[in-house]
Amino acid sequence: MPVRLADVLSTVERLWPVSGAEPWDAPGLVTGDPASEVSRVLLAVDAVAATVDEAVAEGADLIVAHHPLLLRGITSIAEDRYKGALLAKLIRADCALVGAHTNADVVETGTSAVLAERLGLVDAIPIVPNATVAARGLGRVGRLPEPTTLGRLARRLAEILPPTATGVRVAGGFDDHVETVAVCGGAGDSLLAHEAVRSADVYVTADLRHHPASEAREQAMLGGGPALVDVSHWASEWLWLEAAALQLREAHPDLEVAVSDLRTDPWDFQVVQ
Repeated sequence: MPVRLADVLSTVERLWPVSGAEPWDAPGLVTGDPASEVSRVLLAVDAVAATVDEAVAEGADLIVAHHPLLLRGITSIAEDRYKGALLAKLIRADCALVGAHTNADVVETGTSAVLAERLGLVDAIPIVPNATVAARGLGRVGRLPEPTTLGRLARRLAEILPPTATGVRVAGGFDDHVETVAVCGGAGDSLLAHEAVRSADVYVTADLRHHPASEAREQAMLGGGPALVDVSHWASEWLWLEAAALQLREAHPDLEVAVSDLRTDPWDFQVVQ
């Protein structure tokens, strides 16, 4: 039975309601005719040249991307600018693009929840709970089934996350005791001062900047606080794609749903001093 883009959009809204998105975010349909038919879907963290080319080459009718292509206002989609070039390629290939960003972060099976599950955290709850649905919210904090060390936890992350040039960076002692773990897929330094994070043994997130990380570690040495683990933004959210693909397959058995394994982390190599 043919599946219309409008049907998939209804499923996307049910799974990742736009009402859960942050006010600054821009999830939803970017390009595509809701009345058109969809048979192949590609999920990716980023809608960039590589993943758009992949979708077009595979004959996909729809890309579901975690990061919005048009997050901030633009005044031109000329094809000598990369966003215009990508949109033109998608339109010519009759391939729609949908974003599911912070609205996909906060749900029960969102980016942080998947990361917490892969780490084996038990009794995980949101760091910042939703005002109306307690199981939803930003980040997750829980405990490991058995205590471990910071070094072993970092190695475990290196095993479960796809490899990137920047790898896994750690602030803390290799043998430090770890049992309570807070996680936030994507950029999470805005939660460094949250009580649930400060009470954890370690905080795992991405895009930690120098000053927030330094201040958090100085405060931890003075009055207690977590060790920090900084991973790739792309890698921390890539794990969610398979969970999202499973949900789409269950909702639309006639759809062919694939996950892009192309690395869209922007860094290519690192020189360790």
